[in-house]
Amino acid sequence: MRPIWVIKVGGSILSEPENSAPLFDTLVALKTHVDVVLVHGGGDIAQDLLERLGFSSDKLDGIRITPDEQLPFIAGALAGIASKQLCSQALAAGLNPVGLSLFDGGMCESLMFDHRYGAVGKAHPRNPELVQKLFASNMLPVINSIGADFDGHLLNVNADQAAIAICQLLNAQLFLLSDVPGVLDDKKSLINTLNEAQIESLIDQKIIQGGMVVKVKEAFTAANKIGQPVTIGSWRDAERLKQVEDGVSFGTQILSGHEA
Repeated sequence: MRPIWVIKVGGSILSEPENSAPLFDTLVALKTHVDVVLVHGGGDIAQDLLERLGFSSDKLDGIRITPDEQLPFIAGALAGIASKQLCSQALAAGLNPVGLSLFDGGMCESLMFDHRYGAVGKAHPRNPELVQKLFASNMLPVINSIGADFDGHLLNVNADQAAIAICQLLNAQLFLLSDVPGVLDDKKSLINTLNEAQIESLIDQKIIQGGMVVKVKEAFTAANKIGQPVTIGSWRDAERLKQVEDGVSFGTQILSGHEA
């Protein structure tokens, strides 16, 4: 059985499409022996669109607050602009991309989890059949982080959490890629591995802060659920992913409670 990798890319790659070629060239190489799912957000694109429309956009604990009146525009930014931009880049690299939202094919159900964030949901894995069929057809699922509940209400899902749900859905290995090489210490040096106690200590010291707090905590939760480390790294170093199976270090590995 072929291994499955879920690779989440942050919105910053969408702001620098001219620098995305190494990532897609890496996906081409990986697809010879690994089934890959690309999960993405699009925060920068959504932020720009909201500002152009005269909306203010705020975050709470690193998560974007989504008032109901902003959701259609955020959905358009992520499921439209961001999705098609990534799919077109994948196509240019020789891949066969299919742009999807979290609820397509019943992959995930999303539920609102805290009214303070507005129309923000948390995704829960449901049915892997659609993704499995795409793998069988040698296609690349490109999944954005717009979810929906079973009543048809759209919800904005944190892209890291969306990737974790897809990872659980497929029992896959998870890579959370942004524009930083991993988790950095107080001297801005890369930390190779982190366990729960180290994570809490670095958060208390405010060495891990902002959006990285959410990312690291979600990664630790995912590591416990899937029973293997979750990697936080940079899409700028994507070529090194080709060497991961040979034991080459990449980014920061978040260890589960069983591995620490």
